[in-house]
Amino acid sequence: MLTIDSLSHRLSSYLEPAQISRVKHAYYYAEQAHSGQYRRSGEPYITHPLAVANILASIHMDHQSLMAAMLHDVIEDTGIAKAAITKQFGEQVADIVDGVSKLAKIEYETQAEKQAKNFQKMALAMARDLRVIVVKLSDRLHNMRTLGALPAEKKRRIAKETLEIYAPIAHRLGMNDWRIEFEDRGFSAMHPLRATRLHASLQQVRGNRKTLVEKIQAAIEMRLQREHIEGLVIGREKHLYSIYNKMRSKHKSFKEIMDVYAFRIIVEDIDTCYRSLGAIHNLYKPKPGEFKDYIAIPKENGYQSLHSVVIGTQGVPIEVQIRTKEMDELASRGVAAHWLYKSSGDDKPTSYGSYDRANRWIKRLLEIQQHTNSSVEFVENVKIDLFRDEVYVFTPNGEIIELPAGSTPVDFAYGVHTQVGNTCVACRINDRPAPLSQPLESGQKVKVITSEKSQPNPNWLNFVITAKARSAIRHYLKNQRHTESIELGKRMLIRALTNNNIHFEKLTGEHLKSLQDNTGCDSLDTMYERIGLGEIATVTITKILSPETSGNDNANTTSPITIDSADSLLISFARCCRPIPGDPVIAHLSSGKGMVVHRETCKNVSGLRSKNENISDISWSSTVEGEFLTQVRVEVKAERGIIASLATRIANTSTSIEGIQVDERDAEHSVITLTIEVNSRVHLANVMRSVRNMRSVESVSRPQN
Repeated sequence: MLTIDSLSHRLSSYLEPAQISRVKHAYYYAEQAHSGQYRRSGEPYITHPLAVANILASIHMDHQSLMAAMLHDVIEDTGIAKAAITKQFGEQVADIVDGVSKLAKIEYETQAEKQAKNFQKMALAMARDLRVIVVKLSDRLHNMRTLGALPAEKKRRIAKETLEIYAPIAHRLGMNDWRIEFEDRGFSAMHPLRATRLHASLQQVRGNRKTLVEKIQAAIEMRLQREHIEGLVIGREKHLYSIYNKMRSKHKSFKEIMDVYAFRIIVEDIDTCYRSLGAIHNLYKPKPGEFKDYIAIPKENGYQSLHSVVIGTQGVPIEVQIRTKEMDELASRGVAAHWLYKSSGDDKPTSYGSYDRANRWIKRLLEIQQHTNSSVEFVENVKIDLFRDEVYVFTPNGEIIELPAGSTPVDFAYGVHTQVGNTCVACRINDRPAPLSQPLESGQKVKVITSEKSQPNPNWLNFVITAKARSAIRHYLKNQRHTESIELGKRMLIRALTNNNIHFEKLTGEHLKSLQDNTGCDSLDTMYERIGLGEIATVTITKILSPETSGNDNANTTSPITIDSADSLLISFARCCRPIPGDPVIAHLSSGKGMVVHRETCKNVSGLRSKNENISDISWSSTVEGEFLTQVRVEVKAERGIIASLATRIANTSTSIEGIQVDERDAEHSVITLTIEVNSRVHLANVMRSVRNMRSVESVSRPQN
């Protein structure tokens, strides 16, 4: 049984006596604080903090982390304040304990929101001190080892959270041994029957494979000896969750996965890694396209190794990993190796790779946090960021940028810098023009073309996959919408006041304060925004300033609101009539949406007018830009290939087709409705003229609503 004395003996191998004394002090403090508390298994509660500290001791964490492990549930479960811990054990220990502690027990709408808030709090604490997450992971590891006493539902909930959050975090921090244990224990708790059956199959197969594994291992060892290479050859076993995931994601049978044999070769230095690779490729034929050099280009968590798949005797695939002893240590312990080498005093500069990369990842978390509206959205973005394979692409200067598999040039642009992403307009991949939505592949050179006048396109959210890109685009669009609604609201107010012979520039501070108070707005900008969003009618404002006014907002004026672009966030275009530049138009002010523009002849507008809805004059700017969706109705004689001919004819007029709908009227005639992008009525007239000249076309018209 683990005791504080046995732990102290273990700590004496790498900590100073004074440091061990501090850890023991923390233990006795926690023991007293948790006095009378028991775990579900019936053991005194203090056994849990002691076990967590023991897990940290196994990876040689520093004494402050061990003290925090002893105290990690004190704030949450005993009512002792952070200030008391600061006074007893210092600010650093108190900050780690506070970072690991859940938020005070306040009411949340959902369990998901509660978990999200707690994770968000921990992520912010991680940014200040990376030891917070290492203590939290060791806490979760001991909880996973002692799940047995919990009810089935709680067991599954904890297991799900572990698989979705904590296993990927351990992977991101390079702590591979912990990740594997998280995954296997989480899998067994989530799917006990599947795990039991898979484990039984694995035990059976191991016996059948033993002879062949020994034969391959002996052949590799003999070849290394012949090349005078000293190295340790180990047969690698796949763990349960890895097998289960491959069976599901790659739709492979258990037999197909187990037909691959895996070995790890551990040597002294990097030069020997490459010499060993040459020896293996001379022994067995390498499989084309199955070699990865993670030594030259490490994974995002700092992992380094050479990976190759070779074909052994009788066509057996063999996976080989080749790495140094230090790389193997880092692959197992990751960021925790930072403290291992600090405590041992060894001068190993590369040991800090995982630590530095972890800090870069946490910096990225903070960027996501800044651009995220809610804690639940933050956690969802973090999950996307955690579950990913990487691709490695190059900037024009040769710098390597790591991105999730499936990333696009827009993700790349935001990976370089948020401002580069916000202003990107086009890209070149390997010096050739490419769409911004094209998935990137490792080894490609990417150049982003920017323009100061450009801004993020809402459509980018349909294909970007990095959390940083998604949150930055949403943040920009939200701020842009806010700015646009203020500007639109102010223009609408000035216009309404002018129509009622009130001059905006002559309004005094008292007038403006009165408007704020009467509309319940805390600032003028808030009032303008609510007007722009249609939440406050301008007639309300004019009546406050001039009670005798008739509220004539819609009279003709010399300064009507104009449409400058197709991409405004506050001015949208009605789908019922699809107005385009040149059409006589009118606007309906819809609450929360801003202005919805209709053609004047639209039937829906007459209905809104009869209900005395918010209708406003609006006009097209002389410099209006962008592509606007509209529809063309084409009646044709049915013949083979007519749709292809029609699409080709329209494409020749530099017009994009966004949708095609075919209605067969009878055996000989069809009506084809095309949704196309045009920039004006003149452009539309040219398209219709071109289509009308086709032999099979009987009539072309623009649908009226």
